[in-house]
Amino acid sequence: MLDKTKIVQHRLKSSQYFQESSKKHQIYLHHTAGNSDATSVARYWDSTSERVATAFVIGGMGTIVQCYPSIEWAYHLGLNQKAFNGLPYKNLDKSSIGIEVCNWGMLKEKDGKFYNYVNRIVDSSEVTELDKPFKGHKFWHKYTDKQIDSLKNLVVYLCDKYDISNEYNDDIWGITERAFKLENGIFTHNSVRKDKSDMYPCPRVIEMLKNL
Repeated sequence: MLDKTKIVQHRLKSSQYFQESSKKHQIYLHHTAGNSDATSVARYWDSTSERVATAFVIGGMGTIVQCYPSIEWAYHLGLNQKAFNGLPYKNLDKSSIGIEVCNWGMLKEKDGKFYNYVNRIVDSSEVTELDKPFKGHKFWHKYTDKQIDSLKNLVVYLCDKYDISNEYNDDIWGITERAFKLENGIFTHNSVRKDKSDMYPCPRVIEMLKNL
């Protein structure tokens, strides 16, 4: 169960998101491609002018940071009309809630060591090896148990609050028309962007989503 009193509030400047309420139909799961500090993610968003952010960021220790009210919105998917491939355009950013999980993402193995995309070594205890490569990569930065637990509690809360379906569908790890059609449910950034890899299909995350 989500303990809302433990959510850290780091509200972005009013110019960093759209202060308007909107009906929510979807949740999109992302990872940051960065370190474990959720507050630093919020600080970075506050330093830009693009209104790119998500309502929540989950740090490496499972701490949930809230950046703006979940009923409001910011850009987090990076979509234009062309991305809809002939389907009617819908403002998915406005109609969804984004959740970022602090994680480096894909890793490269060299001489028994693992490197993230900025060429920093990641300890082998923090590596997930997939049975099959995902988007060309078999090794990924591990989502921590505390992150997965916090993600579960947050998703359950949001699905209940906004009447969003928590049924698991295995097509969320790639492009799916269901997302573009604004079908009610949980998706990942992969669901609408071929060039993205967040979140990756970690077996522990999949198991959690199947048992919401």
